[in-house]
Amino acid sequence: MPDTPAAAASSTELANAIRALAMDAVQKANSGHPGMPMGMAEISEVLWRRFLRHNPANPRWPDRDRFVLSNGHGSMLQYALLHLTGYDLPIEEIRNFRQLHSKTPGHPEVGYTPGVETTTGPLGQGLANAVGFAIAEKLLAAEFNRDGHTIVDHHTYVFVGDGCLMEGISHEACSLAGVLGLNKLIALYDDNGISIDGEVRGWFRDDTPMRFRAYGWNVIADVDGHDTAAIARAIEQARAETAKPTLICCKTIIGKGSPNKAGTEGVHGAALGDKEVAATREAIGWKSAPFEIPEAIYRAWDARPRGAQIESEWQKRFDAFERAQPQAAAEFKRRIAGELPSNWNEVVTGMIQRANDKAETVASRKASQIALEAIAPKLPGLIGGSADLTGSNLTNWSGTKAMTATQAGNYIYFGVREFAMAAIGNGLALHGGFIPYSGTFLTFSDYSRNALRMAALMRARNIFVFTHDSIGLGEDGPTHQSIEQVASLRLIPQMDLWRPCDTVETMVAWACAIERKDGPTSLALSRQNLPFVQRAPQAIDAIRRGGYVISEAANARAAIIATGSEVSIALAAQKTLAAEGIPVRVVSMPCTSVFDRQEASWRDSVLPKGMPRAAIEAGVRDYWFKYVGLDGAIVGIDRFGESAPAADVYKFLGVDAAHLVAAVKAIV
Repeated sequence: MPDTPAAAASSTELANAIRALAMDAVQKANSGHPGMPMGMAEISEVLWRRFLRHNPANPRWPDRDRFVLSNGHGSMLQYALLHLTGYDLPIEEIRNFRQLHSKTPGHPEVGYTPGVETTTGPLGQGLANAVGFAIAEKLLAAEFNRDGHTIVDHHTYVFVGDGCLMEGISHEACSLAGVLGLNKLIALYDDNGISIDGEVRGWFRDDTPMRFRAYGWNVIADVDGHDTAAIARAIEQARAETAKPTLICCKTIIGKGSPNKAGTEGVHGAALGDKEVAATREAIGWKSAPFEIPEAIYRAWDARPRGAQIESEWQKRFDAFERAQPQAAAEFKRRIAGELPSNWNEVVTGMIQRANDKAETVASRKASQIALEAIAPKLPGLIGGSADLTGSNLTNWSGTKAMTATQAGNYIYFGVREFAMAAIGNGLALHGGFIPYSGTFLTFSDYSRNALRMAALMRARNIFVFTHDSIGLGEDGPTHQSIEQVASLRLIPQMDLWRPCDTVETMVAWACAIERKDGPTSLALSRQNLPFVQRAPQAIDAIRRGGYVISEAANARAAIIATGSEVSIALAAQKTLAAEGIPVRVVSMPCTSVFDRQEASWRDSVLPKGMPRAAIEAGVRDYWFKYVGLDGAIVGIDRFGESAPAADVYKFLGVDAAHLVAAVKAIV
């Protein structure tokens, strides 16, 4: 192909640039998935060159369209698009695909690669994230587009594959998307009929168009995924839809262009091999050497001039909006920047003081609702929800307004969809403009586990409200009584888990969760009432450190560490031990990860070296050895619970003051 300024690249050549970069990068790494990028090349060329509104020079422009690669194993498709359109992703990064510290990791990772909106790879979650993006756009548009000013008006495009649609999360998320009428959400389905094990008809025979019509989606079926005119017509039709999300079903050939592997599982998850790469070059007429792109093709792909123009036009609209609505414009900028209101510290100080003054004995789930009543009216952009447990999680407050297809709101009734709820929350957090929180029973965190892990991996500002956090829920029995969940959530890197012991600790936990910008927070809250604990002012201030001395004793011979509902048991044991001449201090440790991040001097002041230690928590014991040591004592539960009133279960399983007293005596 002539490489001169006069040469005009065809759409076929532009699509083949994607194929070349994908197969060359995977071949060099000897690792990756070339088939999907090669099969979706024409779809990508049409979407990214004709429809996607973005500016490579400013990947964080607020009103950009969002693009999500839910079938994230085909990450070289996204990297090729970002490189070709002019993002800060030079060809050296394409060469370093899947290498240590490159900007082109095996699956797209938000924060590593400019232009990547969310981390994908676990199939289906990107689709759920995209639902979150679309919810955010719809709510922001309803709030800020006013008096003829339109400052929020963008689409969310998501590529999905057979694997995404086989995953159960796709049902949860897409069903809800239909209910909410997310018309700015457009999914393009790569219907190539192949997965790693071969032809999917052996295990996946859904009538996908009918399935999505049943969800209430607009479905455009039987689109030739290699016919650029047909693809463009379908996207235009989807963009014209005003009431429903759209699924565009594109029939494609996986690995298109490969003479001997196209249409087979052999091109799905492995390099083509040197001979097949050479044969593919010959078949598609690609004359350039590996990682070389003709200048004419670069020029045709370059989205920077158009992107700068689109953003400039938006900026003019926003400037006009700011002149007409200065307060609303300031609020929009605050929200998009993820900043808290200027009076935030006053709000937090006030709610903690009120909780301390009232000294209420309530369940920590109720204390959480009290916190929401104080926070939510002062924090526009806080958006909540529950998986059909609002009345139990107490995630609503007096100003709760449900979002529907026709009404904006600050609360989403997710239905029994825990996994999608968590992943949609991740999308809301990543989009910007919102701080999401969502509730379910702690035991059901297992349903949403991978989305919790992804929240932590992405450092998403997402808050997970988990109530009924232990055997304290009582009669519902072992199916609902959490035993291992608290410890397992603590094991997720970058996840903070707070298990507060009373109203004051719950207020602090909520404040810390909202203030945290670099990761998610889980709140483990009780069903049963928890006694209020009187503290010195300095102890209230110390709660933010994750672990602190809640009750001191002169000449303490041991330290008891406790969390949540077991703090009151520790305090009772302290009194019994004192009466027997054994003074001990009680340490409340509502958030172990925050405590671990404190300076060594603080940790040593709370848990002095050489002081014997015991821990009590109504859950598995293993986690606490890191704090008490192998010579310490732990009162916990290493079996499943029982169905009975909570007090009877605690006594039967030995999570009580008598057993704790005996444990402390054994180590002093």
